[in-house]
Formats: sequence, C-alpha cells, structure tokens
Amino acid sequence: MEISGIQNEIVEEFDFFDDWTERYEFIINLGKELPGIAPEHKKDENLIKGCQSRVWLHAQADEENRIHFTADSDAILTKGIIALMIRVFSGQKAQDILEADTSFIEKVGLKEHLSPTRANGLVSMIKQIKFYALALQGK
Repeated sequence: MEISGIQNEIVEEFDFFDDWTERYEFIINLGKELPGIAPEHKKDENLIKGCQSRVWLHAQADEENRIHFTADSDAILTKGIIALMIRVFSGQKAQDILEADTSFIEKVGLKEHLSPTRANGLVSMIKQIKFYALALQGK
C-alpha cells in the first residue's frame, strides 16, 4: 500500500476513538506489538538524536530499493510512536519516503497532544527515517 493510503488508515483509526486516553492506549498497544529490533542493531549509532527517550532505528534496503525499518525504545509511549512511523514508512521505496507528506500527524492531533520533548522526538524520528531513505537510495 502507498504511504498516503496507510496514513489515511491511521487517521480513520484515530477518529474511531472518543478521547485522547483511548488514543494513548492505542499507541501504547502499537508499541507492545512492534517486533523487536535485532540485538546487534541496538547500538549507540542507531540511537535517534533529539529524543528524550532512547529510540533505536535500523534501516536496510532490499533489492527493489524498498527500505525496511526496525526499532525499539525504552519508553512505551515512544515505542508506540515509532511503531506508527514504521507502519507508514517501512517497505516503501526510498524516493517515496523522501517525498512523503507527514500531515497525517497533525490530522490525528498527535503533535498537539504530545509533550514538547516528545513532539521534538517525533520530528527527530521522521528526520532520521528520511535520512536513512536518502542514504540508502539506489543501493
């Protein structure tokens, strides 16, 4: 599925919930369902700079130039947020990741309902995902 289609699904899922307590629970459950990152990728060089929590992100390109991400975090809400980002961007072509609009974050109200440090961390996650796409483009 294209990035925009996945983002529209997420917006619809968030619309299903009545309040932010339910949305936070949804995000936390996404984090609990996130497949673990391989131990060899849980190293300092894969830490996302700018996140209050520790968030590891690893990327690898396949033969079709699709980027596959794995991640983990030591904070359960942050792990859910990176799980959302992986859902949107993992398995997508590098160029599509680089050109992707991330306005779905505002549409679901995520940015305004996060603490300033978590909101900055979210921006750092997106920057790192796009950086990996740029670095792995054409590999």
